[in-house]
This record gives sequence, structure tokens and C-alpha cells, in this order.
Amino acid sequence: MIIKQMLKDRTLTDKERKNLGILEVIRKNGPISRTDISKLTELNIVTVSNYVSHYIKKGLVIEGELDESTGGRKPVLVELNPKAGYIVGVGLNMMSIVAVLVDLEINVISEIKRERAPENSEKVVLQMVDLAAEIIEKAEIDKSKIVGLGVGIPGIIDERGRTIRWPQSLGDKDISVCSSIKDTFEKRLNIPTIVENDANAAVLGEKWLGLDRDVRNMVYMFSGVGCGILINEEIYRGANGAAGELGINSAHATKDYSFKIATQLGRWEMDIGMVRHARERIEKGEPSVLKDLVKGDLAKLTFREIVKGIKEKDAVAIKAAEQAGQDLGKKIAFIVNLLNPEVVVIGGGIEDCGAVLLDSIKNTVKEWAVEEASTQVKIIPSAFGENAVALGVVGIVAREIFAQA
Repeated sequence: MIIKQMLKDRTLTDKERKNLGILEVIRKNGPISRTDISKLTELNIVTVSNYVSHYIKKGLVIEGELDESTGGRKPVLVELNPKAGYIVGVGLNMMSIVAVLVDLEINVISEIKRERAPENSEKVVLQMVDLAAEIIEKAEIDKSKIVGLGVGIPGIIDERGRTIRWPQSLGDKDISVCSSIKDTFEKRLNIPTIVENDANAAVLGEKWLGLDRDVRNMVYMFSGVGCGILINEEIYRGANGAAGELGINSAHATKDYSFKIATQLGRWEMDIGMVRHARERIEKGEPSVLKDLVKGDLAKLTFREIVKGIKEKDAVAIKAAEQAGQDLGKKIAFIVNLLNPEVVVIGGGIEDCGAVLLDSIKNTVKEWAVEEASTQVKIIPSAFGENAVALGVVGIVAREIFAQA
């Protein structure tokens, strides 16, 4: 399978839209008859048959068993050929890097997770490349059939796939680095690569691989610093790719209460301030198992200890998560009022806090958002956890492959 250069967010031709629609129906519903494909895609049976015949010739789709028939000739069922190609996805999370290898049905063949390097962009990128190389090297497949690679990473990315700016959580420089990331992956691995914002990748992954197909408008909250926005099933990026970035430039902070509300999460606090809140409480003398977990050195306190503390029902950890839920809930309330989504997914790692955080968010959104929007929206944890970004970029690559079929 030969794939052209991958260009996300381009305008699809009529043929590409039909390719994507038909192959996605086959992926989700196969084995399936041509008649049922026609019904689900609302394309006439002749068009569907012609396209399916083309996919069969390319080896992308295979014919299988015969379907049940109420009379006459039994229809032949078709399904994706999972071995026609493979995709690698690499996602950067708050505390880890995840690499996955999937087939064209998005069945996960293998995955690798590693703790991410300290907050240095160059080291993190090299670590991601190494992880992609490792999962490819260990894969017991025909490596020549790896047809695409997706990279999900924080940053503001424009339509051409160039990062305008890194967030501070990855380094202290404002530099254009996404094209070099793409080049680094492609030169090292010789695989066509798409680089996507982590939250955008995650929202598409949750929709494409998990949620009900009827959900068309949703938001994926990637911790407290950004969100992926899906409007009418398409990623919304704004005028130049900055849509969804929730961090406020705290360099202009004042003591004004209105600004304090806007910046209460800090500029890039991936843990929504939980570590900071917990540390402050312990320093004030509140007893906590968290202090024992870091052997008294509060400078070593991380989000991992907060999660452990919540599981052990530690009061300080629970209060920190509840406060974080209130702070994030206010931001989500504004988003719910503005966009009126059907679903808000909580992810990026903070969902590991469980019901303590989620209930606090829900209660705050109910209090702050308008009733018409807050009563309809579903606020749920990520279905894919740490794998959400990696699977999301896999979905983006798969859509490109299907469109070009």
C-alpha cells in the first residue's frame, strides 16, 4: 500500500470523502454486505459496489462469509483486511510516553509505555522517536507494511503541521519545532508522519474509536491547559491553530480578582494545581500520607503521589483533587456555555483521580453553566486513559489512509 504525503485538515475531494465514509463503515461494522454499506453511507449500491471492488483489488478489503438471506442469492460480506497495513502512534502524556502499533482495524498489536524525560523538549522528542523505533523493531509483522506514523504532542500547530510554540511544560523556549519533529521521525524511520496537538488527537480518538456515532459535538479536556474541540465531527482549530489553548499568559497577572479567576490554574499546570495545593496544606501542618510517600521531601511530591493518596483516602490528596475539580469545572462551565457540547471528556492523566475529581467537576459545571447546556452535557472520563493521544493520532493517520485508498 503506497500512501502519499500525509496532509491533515486538507479539503477532501468527493472521491476521498466517499472512500473515508465507506471504509469507516466497513471498519466499524464489518463483516457487512454491500447493501448495508449503501444504507449506512446513503450512497447508491452501484457506487458502493464499484468502490468495494477497487478496495478488494488493492487488498484493502477482503470478502468473507455469506450473509443470511430471506430468499434468493445470499449476499457476500466484506471486511477490512487488517494485515493490509499497520500504523504506529506515539503520544506524550503528563507523566509518560506511549507508543502503540495497530492494524487497519485499529486492533492494538503491541504497546510500550515509558516515563517521560524531564521537561526538556529535545530530550522528550528524541525519547518519542526512540520509543517508536523500539516498537517497530520488536513487532512481529511485515515491517514494510507500516504505512503511517502519528505523533501527538502539546503545542499550537498550524494547518501545515508546524508548531508555532511549545508550551512551557516542554521547555522554556518559544520556537517553531514541529516541522523538525516531523523530519526527525521521517528521516529516522522512513515512514510518512503526521504531527498533531495532543488534545486534538485525543478528542478525535475518543470520538472515532469509542463514543456513539451520533455524538457530533464534544470537547476533550487535556488536564487543565488545553482542550480538543469537535464541532460537527471535525476538529475546530480557529484562525491559526490556537483554538483550545486554555493557559493564560500569567506574565500579565495582577492582583485583580477577575484576572486571578482567569489564571487560577497557572499557565501550564498539567495537574490542575493539585501538587501545589497539597504541598501548601502539608506545609501548614495538615497530616498526610503524601509526606510519607516522598519521605518528607515535599519537593519530590508529584501527581503520582496525589493519585496514590486518593486511593488511600488521604484527606489532603482528596481536598487537592476536589479543589482542582472546582477550578477546572469553572473553565469547563464557560466552554459548555460557549459551545454547548454533547460530551466533555476528562483526560490527559487527571482522570486517574477518579470520582473525587469527576464529581467535583460535575457539581461545579452544574452550578456555573446555564441550565439548558449543563443539564444536557455528559461529563465522562477518557475511555482510553494514557493511550488516548497515541490512539488518537493513529485514528488521524487511518483516516488519511482511507481517504487516499
